[in-house]
Amino acid sequence: MKKNNETYLQYKQRVIDPVSSSFCAAKWYNATIWLGSGRTVSCHHPPAHQISIDEIKKNPRAIHNTPVKKKCRAQMQKGERPSECEYCWRIEDIHRDNISDRVFKTMIYSEEDLQKIATLPADQDVNLKTLEIAFDRTCNFACSYCSPTYSTKWVQDIRQQGPYKNFLTKEGVEYTSDSPWAAPFKSTEQNPYIEAFWKWWPELSQSLQEIRITGGEPLMSADVWKFFDFFEKNPSDMLFSMNSNLGSPRALIEKLAQKSHFLNKMDVYTSCESTFGQAEYIRDGMDFNHYLSNVHYLLENAKIRSLHFMMTINSLCLYSITDFIEIVMGLKSQYGSACGYVTLNILRHPGFMSPLALPDELRDARHRQIKGWFEKNKDSQFLAEIERDSIQRLIDYLEVVKTPYENFQEKERLWKDMKSFYQQYDKRRNKDITQTFPKEFVDWYQSV
Repeated sequence: MKKNNETYLQYKQRVIDPVSSSFCAAKWYNATIWLGSGRTVSCHHPPAHQISIDEIKKNPRAIHNTPVKKKCRAQMQKGERPSECEYCWRIEDIHRDNISDRVFKTMIYSEEDLQKIATLPADQDVNLKTLEIAFDRTCNFACSYCSPTYSTKWVQDIRQQGPYKNFLTKEGVEYTSDSPWAAPFKSTEQNPYIEAFWKWWPELSQSLQEIRITGGEPLMSADVWKFFDFFEKNPSDMLFSMNSNLGSPRALIEKLAQKSHFLNKMDVYTSCESTFGQAEYIRDGMDFNHYLSNVHYLLENAKIRSLHFMMTINSLCLYSITDFIEIVMGLKSQYGSACGYVTLNILRHPGFMSPLALPDELRDARHRQIKGWFEKNKDSQFLAEIERDSIQRLIDYLEVVKTPYENFQEKERLWKDMKSFYQQYDKRRNKDITQTFPKEFVDWYQSV
């Protein structure tokens, strides 16, 4: 754990660097697992990989302890950089003292627990301490940067109107099918991954410090409510967290608030990164005013420690990103610690939605605006240290990093793919990008 008087850099130098120059505890203690498709990853930056059905039948811990993760663990113990973690390496290579997400994802664990895995044989199974889990892809939104892999509304789009077409690069591949591999089983009862999870649960529940439910939209999944029933009957100090777009009907939000009173510790993480019409454009299915109303309802009626805001930083949100942060700062002023912090998660795929895919003049303009806003607001009592670091990291990213990942496609081809996507998106979703975003962006967009 980071000491109160310690900076993130000082913590990294004191705790992480002595283990190795590439160590990240998330490879051992953290996972996101999509039980619907049988895929897993140690954090949201690397690509997900498949879990072996044969392995989980013999050992349910193999849901998390996959050969891919064990290989990465061995590399990290030796100070080697796993290629799948290039997001953090790119952030750190901007400047030798830059703080990447691996610091944030390591500091949540005790130093005693970190020492255990520092020398543990890399092929040995480890029980998770923090877990994000999805049972299915049921969702009421079809966000532009999402896909059929994670949203049934996206599946509906593809099945009713066919695949998106006319891409010059591989970046549009997610939109060319309804991703049947993401839901290969007819029901949760026939899903071997869900079966293995519940077999592991009695042991896993003893080590978990936090379980976080994601989706799809968790409030729409029947399996998720079983956790509320479990914790109501089995009181626990485990932190129960939930991701939600908070766009569900008020009745479900009220049910969530009511169920929260049976939990000892609960956090909610909601998703948004822009405001009003721009937010509704990016996050199809959203009614921004309804969203804000649900946010206020939870803060006033639910028994939660904090409501946090996850921001997916894409090119379009840069036009109202600071407006949204100001809304959250206002919520902090009104509700105090019940309103948590914002996290800025920089999108890399699809490449044509990356903030780095913008032409230099537009990216530079967005960089100047965000930097100017931060200079005026960085000392605000309503910005936490972790938020200041995340905003500064985005500013540095926009200024220094040229491509979001290795083998980045030629920009001109990505621009054409971006326009092809949004033209089809507008037609299918009854939207108009040219009426939603500022003239400087629209003029460039129409010139592509």
